[in-house]
Amino acid sequence: MDTSLIRNFCIIAHIDHGKSTLADRMLEITETVSKREMSEQHLDQMDLEREKGITIKAQAVRMNYQGDGAVSYQLNLIDTPGHVDFSYEVSRSLAACEGAILVVDASQGIQAQTLANVYLALERDLTIIPVLNKIDLAVADPERVSNEMQEAFGFRQDEIVSISAKSGEGVQSLLKAIVERIPAPDGNPKSPLAALIFDSVYDSYRGVLAYVRVMNGQIKASQRILLMGSRATAEVLEVGTFSPKLKKEQLLGVGEVGYMATGLKNIAECRVGDTVTLEANSALVPLDGYRALKPMVFSGLYPTEPSQYSNLRLALEKLQLNDPSLEFVPEVSFALGPGFRCGFLGLLHKEIVQERLEREYLLDLIFTAPNVAYEVLTVKDEILELGNPGEFPSPETISEIREPWLELRVVTPSRYMGSILELMNYRRALHKGIEYLSAASLGKDQSANTNPSSDSRVLLEFEVPMSEVIADLYGQIKSRSQGYASIDYDFSQYKPAQLVRLDLLVNNEKIDAMSLIVHKEDVYKRGKDIVNRMRSLIPRQMFDVPIQAAVGSKIIARETIKALRKNVLSKCYGGDITRKRKLLEKQAEGKKRMKNVGKVEIPQEAFLAVMSSEET
Repeated sequence: MDTSLIRNFCIIAHIDHGKSTLADRMLEITETVSKREMSEQHLDQMDLEREKGITIKAQAVRMNYQGDGAVSYQLNLIDTPGHVDFSYEVSRSLAACEGAILVVDASQGIQAQTLANVYLALERDLTIIPVLNKIDLAVADPERVSNEMQEAFGFRQDEIVSISAKSGEGVQSLLKAIVERIPAPDGNPKSPLAALIFDSVYDSYRGVLAYVRVMNGQIKASQRILLMGSRATAEVLEVGTFSPKLKKEQLLGVGEVGYMATGLKNIAECRVGDTVTLEANSALVPLDGYRALKPMVFSGLYPTEPSQYSNLRLALEKLQLNDPSLEFVPEVSFALGPGFRCGFLGLLHKEIVQERLEREYLLDLIFTAPNVAYEVLTVKDEILELGNPGEFPSPETISEIREPWLELRVVTPSRYMGSILELMNYRRALHKGIEYLSAASLGKDQSANTNPSSDSRVLLEFEVPMSEVIADLYGQIKSRSQGYASIDYDFSQYKPAQLVRLDLLVNNEKIDAMSLIVHKEDVYKRGKDIVNRMRSLIPRQMFDVPIQAAVGSKIIARETIKALRKNVLSKCYGGDITRKRKLLEKQAEGKKRMKNVGKVEIPQEAFLAVMSSEET
């Protein structure tokens, strides 16, 4: 196809600002999907996405749009997630496009992830079309939000397209703006093939399906390809496009987005970010891939049945194929048996991976409390990067422990600023700056305003330890702002800190999977909190079960789960007291033996209790 008629773009926005709904309206208007087949969040294929109302995986689709003069344009849309944990998906989509549609909710205004996504698009030098969505809502304030977008990003008023993705109002004008403003892809069809893999999935019959954007050359079935990163070779079984179902095509040319069936059975040979070229006439230099993201949250993952270990490994390998930000290495826990230490980008990423493993692969799993990766400087000047508290060396060999800090941005209505500053001070955060996003509203009287989202909005910037962020900081900020605040963060640096390892002992046996690294000032409070929670979650046994929190050999907190009692004297209706005493002594000896050999089953909820902490 003539590349001048191709437009590649993605939709970026904060979570719940209407990306998926806008994609639905585009599919309807371009008649890519018939009304009979149409459903809400049509591009969100996973049940999890529909249940949670969020986009988790980037999805691609080709649409044919009739422009002025009956000219047919090929529009390749890649829908993107909005949550901060899936910003990696956004960066992959941006690399395959020339333009981006920036969607902002007319009732909520600019949010933290809106800012982050715009910066990602500007780094890629993409053409950005600003869109004001949900203008038909009763609580919408298009004028205020439009001023915010102009002040924050420098857009002109006539550049902003106002739409209602739900009703379809203004979407035709947006499609016209896409054709007019977003540049056509450039590339040479006669150059050696160079295609960027922006996503991939595994098919049982056709092997790895690589989702590609062709930069130069063309690709068709039966050609031999070379993956420049892994050096793997394969014969292309099939090529095609997304409509949004897979549609077989003769070839994929310059600027086109589609898939190719590689036939590869080894998942590790086809990675996202790799460059596809022809084996016979290969490109000299691979395309710019994606910066490798380091996992920031680590958690142990164990099957409840050891026989499921190999199935769990296979499931993790398949998930890692289209989610390269997921990392895992084998480990063995004394209490839980063989499993994996997994690395995630955040808590929502961890939750989604857990639910996908349990639903799609029918696995029954135990996740331990999440931890962050620390740098440990030993007395021998060795630097160890450890995400598992159980691997920490003995205290006498540690010279310094450094914890990761984040640059955290909070966008909130000004009326909640004091409460959020108080919370961040409690979480050891350093306040770096404040910026008013809607300067025009500073002089207005907000006392009679019943809609907090229409207050003057402020951007608060902090540096905060990541261990404080994973301890339910997101939920606390949402609670204190009544749901109106939003957060976004990036890794900053490692800083020295006074940290100690907190161990949990159940029935005098250390549970290595429940060890934590905590700040020295919080260790007593955290230990007491955890043993109190675990006492209510671990079922009662036929013997007393002590639950202890310890730092080294020092016990700092203890609770006891009392034994289930059985009245052995109920059958003694009379007689000498020595008979009753003999029965009680026999029962006490039995319980003592049972305590030595008895095994305490720890439910999943107890592991989650280690993660959560109560706020004062």
